[in-house]
Amino acid sequence: MSDGVFRRISIRNGQFRTVVHGKETLIDSETLDVTIVDAAKRSRMFYGDAYNAQSTSAPICWSPDTKYPDPEVPADTKQATRCMDCPQNIKGSGSGSSRACKYSQRLAVVLEDNSQEVYQLQLPANALFGSAERGWLSMQDYAKHLHKHDTSVITVVTRIRFEDDGYIPKLRFRPVRVLKPGELETAVQMAQHPDTARALTMYKPLEESTSSFEQVDGFVFDAAKNN
Repeated sequence: MSDGVFRRISIRNGQFRTVVHGKETLIDSETLDVTIVDAAKRSRMFYGDAYNAQSTSAPICWSPDTKYPDPEVPADTKQATRCMDCPQNIKGSGSGSSRACKYSQRLAVVLEDNSQEVYQLQLPANALFGSAERGWLSMQDYAKHLHKHDTSVITVVTRIRFEDDGYIPKLRFRPVRVLKPGELETAVQMAQHPDTARALTMYKPLEESTSSFEQVDGFVFDAAKNN
């Protein structure tokens, strides 16, 4: 069973790595099979400088709900009191016509070959939105696809892959198989584990995790539902 250690999956340089206690271990595969046990609402993050795939620095301003900056954002780096008024939320404030403050979403996942440990996987904006790539879907379209087929994300193994070698790694998703009854029971247990709440937060664990895929995406997370 997961032991309270914060674990995450890095996608830096278009490669999957597990990160535990700051130690990175390369996953020698072009794809990663996981079960998504919970997901945070989409958030926004502003780093101050242009995106750097090599950087591990924290954002200087962020919003857990895409509406207001987090109360813990330092006053001297807070960009605005509301996201809708923020100069970093204007097209062209980032590179090209993009916005400097980027969408992101944190997932709590367990690996197919190790269902007892929860990892945080943080998705950049280009993993959330965009067109399908040869049958591989953005997270938003993947959620809609599962909803269309009356399937809860926790009931399936999700395969993740990099779709191109662009400057910012782009992830795409597809279902692989339905979980066996014993696997589903373990996944539901891990969804309630404190490590899952920790994985869904930016810097510290919450006492309770109530977040899910946003209903605007046409998908509601339901850990108890077995398709």
